[in-house]
Amino acid sequence: MKNIEVEVRSFISKEKYEELLNFFKRKAKFLKEDYQITYYFSGNNDLRIQKNNFFSKIWLKKGKIHDKYREEIEIICKREDFEKLYELFLALGYEVEIKWFRKRHAFEWNGINVMVDYTKGYGYIIELEKMCSDEEKESVYEELKQKLIQLGVKLTPKEEFEKKFEYYKKNWKKLIKESS
Repeated sequence: MKNIEVEVRSFISKEKYEELLNFFKRKAKFLKEDYQITYYFSGNNDLRIQKNNFFSKIWLKKGKIHDKYREEIEIICKREDFEKLYELFLALGYEVEIKWFRKRHAFEWNGINVMVDYTKGYGYIIELEKMCSDEEKESVYEELKQKLIQLGVKLTPKEEFEKKFEYYKKNWKKLIKESS
């Protein structure tokens, strides 16, 4: 079963963001442009809800944030149900730890899902991902790292992502106002 998401991601400059968007518009299959609002909830699991241009979803990623690969569980809901999902998780005792506002451009390139993102208050990121079985995860991870290098992007170390994420987590309210 292909239920393991393998991903590589890197912070990029605004200039590299524009360059990559132009490259993928020419060389890849455009999937969608999306605006996503994601709430990360408190607790021991990576539990989120998201509203995008198309639907809402409940989303659990097993393992730790920024791991190379994690099992994902998603439940798709109607877009207009986002507020009900929010109310449900608050009623269950969860608290919102982070609100995330992201503009995403998604492409399919050589069998790989590519996301070129701008997240308000956080920055520009490229993410390459592929779903696979547990047995394939290491080889798929190596393949994705090579594709990132091919694009002229250096892999951002996990520790750097964790440090920036923790900073965002503590300061997101101020950061999203500053970047308006």
